[in-house]
Amino acid sequence: MAIITLTSDWGLKDHYLASVKGALLGKMPDAIIVDITHLIPPFDIGQASFILRNCWKSFPKGTVHIVGINTEASLQTPHVAIAMEGHYFIGADNGIFGLIFDRQPDAIVELEIPQDGYTFTFSTRDVFVKAAVHLARGRDIEELGESRHTLNVKEHFNPVINEQGISGKIIYIDRYENVFTNISKELFLKVVANRKFSIELGYTRYKLTRISEAYGDVPEGEILALFSSTGLLQIAINKGNAAGLLGLSLDQAVRIVFQSS
Repeated sequence: MAIITLTSDWGLKDHYLASVKGALLGKMPDAIIVDITHLIPPFDIGQASFILRNCWKSFPKGTVHIVGINTEASLQTPHVAIAMEGHYFIGADNGIFGLIFDRQPDAIVELEIPQDGYTFTFSTRDVFVKAAVHLARGRDIEELGESRHTLNVKEHFNPVINEQGISGKIIYIDRYENVFTNISKELFLKVVANRKFSIELGYTRYKLTRISEAYGDVPEGEILALFSSTGLLQIAINKGNAAGLLGLSLDQAVRIVFQSS
């Protein structure tokens, strides 16, 4: 049975989500529709890419992922279908796919699908659903349109390394208010090695001097740093809300500072 996932910024209050699910089921009644999230802040491809980047590989190959974030098409941001490691992605080429993938996709096609209705405001229902059903039925991606060779790339901030340490930033805050940074475990181990360090958080007075293995490594209510399942440095409070209690927010600085012996 075909699996089709949905990721959007529609929320749960309005008719948008139900309209897309209805259109999918009308064309493919046996489809398994999985909601990844519909609570992305409006037009925020950064937050959407973080979530998709960390879950799409958990689905079986052949899964079709519809991305309903900032979907208005233009000459600069056309609608595309993408094949990547046995998965398919459908959305607007607005930079989000460059944030999700670490390499060039296996295939990129600019969609050439007739628009349903007389408006162009709901591409996910009127265009993406047709493309998703086509791919979910095992048909060739090349039949959907003209091949492209590149995706639009949205520049994103990478950690800065210097003699004093690593400067990164907060890129995501989850429901538990755990704080995710853009500093990876691989980078941390390579740069910090065996040196003593302290982790400085934004403009707060809090500093951490060790990496924990699990939340329970510290007493309840205590702050800790660890590498989460995403492979990124995370700041958390055991059974607490780190972002709110520490006054941390998206894009704030996180610094790893080397300590003199």
